[in-house]
Amino acid sequence: MGKLAEIKTKETTSSVDEFINAVSDEQKRKDSYQLIKLMENATKDKAKMWGSSIVGFGNVRYKSPKTNREVDWLKIGFSPRKASISLYLNINFKTHEALIGKLGKHKTGVGCLYINTLEDVNIKVLEELIKSGSKK
Repeated sequence: MGKLAEIKTKETTSSVDEFINAVSDEQKRKDSYQLIKLMENATKDKAKMWGSSIVGFGNVRYKSPKTNREVDWLKIGFSPRKASISLYLNINFKTHEALIGKLGKHKTGVGCLYINTLEDVNIKVLEELIKSGSKK
C-alpha cells in the first residue's frame, strides 16, 4: 500500500446549489445543472462540493504508478470557471481519442477537458465520456 498524500481539494459540506446559483454567467449556470444530471445518472452519486469551486461525484482512491502515493479524489466532476467549464473525467485521452474527436469544440489539458458551453459539443459523445470516467 502506498503513502496516502494529503491534498488541498477535499470534499466539503458546502451547498452545490448555492455555488451554482452564484455563477454570474446564466449559460454556465444552466450548463452546470445539466452536467449535474448527466454525472449523477452516470455515477449514481449525488453532487458534492470539492474545495470551493469543483462539483464532484463519487469518491475513489487513486494510486500514482510513478510515486506509489495515493490520494482520495472524486470519480468525475466539473467546475464552471470564468474562461470555460473544466471537466474532470478521469479518462485517458489517448484511449478515447476517436470519441473525443467527435465531441465538438473543446480543449484538453492534463487530465481535464475544457468546453465553453454544452451547445458547443455533442451531448451524446459527452455522455459516453462521462460514463467511461464514472466506471473507475
